[in-house]
Amino acid sequence: MVGCGPERPNPPGDPPWRSIVLRPDSNPPIFDVDLDRFQSEVITASLEQPILVDFWADWCGPCHALSPQLERVIHGLEGGIRLAKLEVDEGENMRLAGRYGLRGFPTVILFQGGQEIARFSGVRSAHQIHDWLLEHLNGPTGHEVGGA
Repeated sequence: MVGCGPERPNPPGDPPWRSIVLRPDSNPPIFDVDLDRFQSEVITASLEQPILVDFWADWCGPCHALSPQLERVIHGLEGGIRLAKLEVDEGENMRLAGRYGLRGFPTVILFQGGQEIARFSGVRSAHQIHDWLLEHLNGPTGHEVGGA
């Protein structure tokens, strides 16, 4: 993902879009994660902001059906929560599935304060996911997220 940087003057004849310097976004709302980066990018990062982790596999049809629903919700919450996508069949990632006792895919786990606070398995609609997040995050000790 890219963000907009400061504007710089265009040489004559250059298109106007060239006046924007693109730079990588340091905290994209949706990002890939693996075993090596899980502790820092999910557990530690969840101390500051809730992180939803989608444990998925390329061969899994329901995983592909769930993905656009999760992305729709994350974009609708406009930065209130981030989505980490973990492909369980890549490298050593299946170790994380074992660590969290996953029995099927897709499984989605919500982390906040460095801990798992909720999970679900299977396909859900964007509306169901949104309501599930609000239920778990807008409690008395939860991180407040906006409605979409």
